[in-house]
Amino acid sequence: MNGAPNATAAPRQREPMVQPTPTHNSLPLRFADFDTLTEALDYAAQGDTGSNFHNARGELTLALPYAALRCDALDLARRFAALGLPRQARVALVAETDPDFVRLFFACQYAGLVPVPLPAAVHLGGRDAYVRQLRAMLASCEASVALAPADFAAMLQAAACDADLRFCGTPEQFRALPSADRAPQPAQPDELAYLQYTSGSTRFPRGVMITHRTVMQNLQGIVRHGLAIRDDDRFMSWLPFYHDMGLVGLVFSPLASQRSVDYLGTRDFAMRPRQWLALMSRNRATIAFSPPFGYALVTRRLRASDAAQYDLSAWRIAGVGAETIRAETLENFAAALQRSGFRPQAFLPCYGMAECSLAVSFASLDTPVQTDAVDAETLANERVARPADAHSRTVNRFVNCGAVLPGHQVEIRDDAGRRLPERRCGTIFVRGPSVMSGYFGDPAETARVLSTDGWLNTGDVGYLADGGLFITGREKDLFIINGRNIWPQDLEFLAEQQPELRPEDASAFAVPGADGSDLAVLVVQCREQDPLRRIDLVTRLQGLIKAELGIACFIELVPPHTLPRTSSGKLSRSGARRDFLERNDVSALTAERLAHGID
Repeated sequence: MNGAPNATAAPRQREPMVQPTPTHNSLPLRFADFDTLTEALDYAAQGDTGSNFHNARGELTLALPYAALRCDALDLARRFAALGLPRQARVALVAETDPDFVRLFFACQYAGLVPVPLPAAVHLGGRDAYVRQLRAMLASCEASVALAPADFAAMLQAAACDADLRFCGTPEQFRALPSADRAPQPAQPDELAYLQYTSGSTRFPRGVMITHRTVMQNLQGIVRHGLAIRDDDRFMSWLPFYHDMGLVGLVFSPLASQRSVDYLGTRDFAMRPRQWLALMSRNRATIAFSPPFGYALVTRRLRASDAAQYDLSAWRIAGVGAETIRAETLENFAAALQRSGFRPQAFLPCYGMAECSLAVSFASLDTPVQTDAVDAETLANERVARPADAHSRTVNRFVNCGAVLPGHQVEIRDDAGRRLPERRCGTIFVRGPSVMSGYFGDPAETARVLSTDGWLNTGDVGYLADGGLFITGREKDLFIINGRNIWPQDLEFLAEQQPELRPEDASAFAVPGADGSDLAVLVVQCREQDPLRRIDLVTRLQGLIKAELGIACFIELVPPHTLPRTSSGKLSRSGARRDFLERNDVSALTAERLAHGID
């Protein structure tokens, strides 16, 4: 690695404390009808809206109007130009929820470079695992520059020890670099806007290539059709900037529609989830999104008396996506906040993925969440979503994620690639102007998921019914036991209904048994210490799984905080499976032993 220029870090100036950027804008509202992200910022900078950053106590630490963001980004772009980087060189940015990330991201756009958001989350694997993850991503994207906040600087330096970088350091150190006399040419519509690493890409990183034209097409669909942005809208987010929902949905969407947005750090939300509600209430935010686990976390932390202290009547869109949506999660959240003025019809289920920029489909606005009750046995045995009736022994409820965005197409296909009719469950394929160019530096994987005529194999499984898209799970998560298709979410849901357990306390998967057949495994985080009660929990779960799904299941109880998560905070079934195999000798496990309840 070429060492960073020997520059003394400039003293950090105290950010001025100012009033939050206003909700209403003097500019005529434009629905992301721009060719590039820089054009979107150029227009938003003519108004008075912008971003507001809050600390864990909910205090405003910085208001950053779009005009100031543009000025800062242009200044930083000239410093990038002075490094003499080739056009479209990659700039790795550890994406902490702070204004420097946003400044540097848009500086890259004005400099014709490609920012690459990297995770800012050190999970249970610890520092060494995080350094390995950064090292793999730096190599994957062939970064020329790497920047991280001071808290992550040492780990970034360790990850970059063998990388050939022009600069590696903190934003403060970068500001001390010389500036070019002339600003470089901003990014063009068909150039890459950024690389987005998918949340499951820890060991084998896959950087999704998104051009400006691609992301702007998606943003137009989001703000005009999905959200139907209004003049009085205000966004609120705790989502990480390195995740597609946090970056595209809650950084780009407000900017491209000239709306203000309030930010709370992801770690701060995890520690104090009620702070999200307090800021929503205080700032009269109208739009916020979360994966289902975020709503479940808030519900779990709320006391019965809490709801009355919030005024959430302005919250018109409570977006939910990024993982399989369970209606029960949303119903529990709405019930817990009934006294706050929160309206259940504010929920907006949606479907999307980084490979499609972000959004693919949205449910209807201001409408109660629509669910489809299907016969679980027919779905498992025949992969047909037959509506449940009085003869259905078990029922699955799936949430309607709505219609696809204009200009996009969705097909459900079987294993042979044939298009399936309505209510037949299969792999979801998407085609449209928001689909990625491919995976950076990985033509083989690109060819595997993206056809020459533009169809993307999402790897998700679902079905279409009455114009709506219903997601049942991930293709790679599905496993077959005794000829039955088993969804891990069904096992996990049964576990989470037990009084000893909480949402996201269970992870299900299959492992090869001694007799060569696949065996179901459920790893459960358990706080109970009494041996008899632990045995009771295991026996109860095995009985429920046998009764509901007709299979035997090996159940392992582990301490809290054992289950691994992806960089975006979701439970990682592949990681849980890997850890389980490292902890256990499965050579003696057989279906017969499981059937007799031996755990």
